[in-house]
Amino acid sequence: MDILIKNGRIIDPANNIDEIADILIQEGRVSKIACNLSPDAGVETIDATGQLVVPGFIDMHTHLREPGYEYKETIKTGTMAAAAGGFTTICCMPNTKPVNDSQSVTKFIINKAMTEGLVNVLPVGAITKGCEGLEITEMAELKEAGCVAVSDDGKPVMSSLVMRRALEYAKMFQLPVISHSEDISLTEDGVMNEGSVSTELGLRGIPDASEDVMVARDILLAELTGSHVHIAHISTSGSVDIVRQAKQRGINVTAETCPHYMALTDEAVRGYNTNAKMKPPLRRKKDVNAVIAGLKDGTIDVIATDHAPHSQEEKEREFDYAPFGIIGLETAFAIVFQLVEQGELSLRDLIVMMSVRPAQILGVEKGSLGIGAVADVTIINPNTTWVVEAENIKSKSRNTPFYGQKLKGKVNTTIVAGSIVYRG
Repeated sequence: MDILIKNGRIIDPANNIDEIADILIQEGRVSKIACNLSPDAGVETIDATGQLVVPGFIDMHTHLREPGYEYKETIKTGTMAAAAGGFTTICCMPNTKPVNDSQSVTKFIINKAMTEGLVNVLPVGAITKGCEGLEITEMAELKEAGCVAVSDDGKPVMSSLVMRRALEYAKMFQLPVISHSEDISLTEDGVMNEGSVSTELGLRGIPDASEDVMVARDILLAELTGSHVHIAHISTSGSVDIVRQAKQRGINVTAETCPHYMALTDEAVRGYNTNAKMKPPLRRKKDVNAVIAGLKDGTIDVIATDHAPHSQEEKEREFDYAPFGIIGLETAFAIVFQLVEQGELSLRDLIVMMSVRPAQILGVEKGSLGIGAVADVTIINPNTTWVVEAENIKSKSRNTPFYGQKLKGKVNTTIVAGSIVYRG
């Protein structure tokens, strides 16, 4: 069905559009943007008065858990959560069971997404077989099957030589290498940020250096090879500085952070709250400020979610034994929107980092509402306030530290290729 979106504030940074107008969607594509368009018979009309109409969000960092961990999340439930959060495209990380290190797993994910998914799913293949950090995957075959990047996310590639070869190999196929930057010899068995809070709680800490040294290493390897490295989930002030300096030197590096690293500190762990246990861990206020500064000056390119579902039974273990990770698809926009409300970010920059730049980094024709573009559209009511409650979450898991928090700004409608996949 064709759709006419009326009277919304259209923000399309890719085409320098920020105006109140109507959008006509025909046969799955944007066909017209103008004022006072009249609907033809059979066209569904959406009144977007007072709302934002933006290119659909793209999450470069989602864990869908299927195949292998369907009790945490499935492709169906993960894409339901994505649609509710305004995401029209998500990239799923390869640390499934089996790991996505072969064409057969990639094709399984794509086929399942086509039959059961609500949004576009772009698989990320593994850097090394089994994500074991030893033997590089057949990246040409992974790309041919549909992978848009490679990563061993969840585990670092500890061998510098293997990472160098992986960067060289990925460069041949124009595949970004997404780095899970963590030196596990420094992390040891830490479970939260190393600092005064970990000392008070008697929990083993993870130092900043476990992230910083690997960010520095992978950037140096990118410089050596001329390859593109994308640093995942930046959390420390040191990492932000290292990426900033690398960009000034012209190294081919991009970076992402996640909403929780700009909204929470390690204080959230008090009470041994396992829903605040993640990797990298929540840091200190100075790191939060550095992350926000990195967003403002363009050091950090992308806001991703690192949506990492875990079952209630897993998260209800003692803090030491609970798994790392939180869900994030459904709360991402509203959390980042707080920075807009506080005057820290512009709305345009938020949309650039959640839609335009991910598309550019991945090399996909999305992130635009230009005439003829595939109609992936998100409609948001910026004035709606809502409370994060378990019963309203679409994800199969419920592990979020934002329970009970009152947020402002809510996705109202999500459209993928001209079809409405979510109505709030």
